[in-house]
Amino acid sequence: MQVPIAQPPWSGLGKRLESMVRKALFDFKMLENVSDLAIALSGGKDSLALLFFLHAIKGRGFSDFNLHAVHVSGEFSCGAGVNTDYLKRICDQLNVNFITCESTQKLETLECYSCSRERRRLLFDACKSVGAETIAFGHHRDDNAQTILMNLLHKAEFAGNLPKLKMQDYGVTIIRPLIYVAEADIRTFAQQHQFMRITCRCPVGQTSMRKKVDTLLEELVALFPNARENIAMAGLLYGSDKAKIP
Repeated sequence: MQVPIAQPPWSGLGKRLESMVRKALFDFKMLENVSDLAIALSGGKDSLALLFFLHAIKGRGFSDFNLHAVHVSGEFSCGAGVNTDYLKRICDQLNVNFITCESTQKLETLECYSCSRERRRLLFDACKSVGAETIAFGHHRDDNAQTILMNLLHKAEFAGNLPKLKMQDYGVTIIRPLIYVAEADIRTFAQQHQFMRITCRCPVGQTSMRKKVDTLLEELVALFPNARENIAMAGLLYGSDKAKIP
């Protein structure tokens, strides 16, 4: 069975998105001294788009680093709606090392904080097991806008998703190469290349605070069409610990 593989030559949208990924990698020195790079691969549109772009970019203007894809499976993981064999076949065709981990989350104890911590621990441990000290997450511009608004309203902090973050306690650096890219463009790109999948089966996620903030952003966009882009860009330009309200 054939699996969808997105690779150059791109359409106009693909060229624009690759350019934005390249800009993020360059602006924030994401691949500096990186010889092995892991990707958190849930199998959704964001992580697969990230995999395809990083695979296309490596060795072209950046060092020819080794790619590893880490998938956390489990009944209520972020990638629960994706068949593991489907992801493995994609990685095999790209010659990307594919690693799986198992989440232990159950419905009766499911909540965002513990699930997120377990998932990150699994990802970081898998990352280090193959000698990779950097892991790429598929967080995009709209995720950043949501995070900024949540932190501002809930904690009086003007802070979003950092493009590059050293996790001192784990010895791993997180990078977010899609930080400039709008979710709508990723969705269109995924549809063009036929890898659009609905992956989230988490009952908690459907009513989470992040989901509610996204609805609030939709209302803001009705008044200010560039609200998502402007909030996300303001976070990149001004968001830091120094921007916290005293």
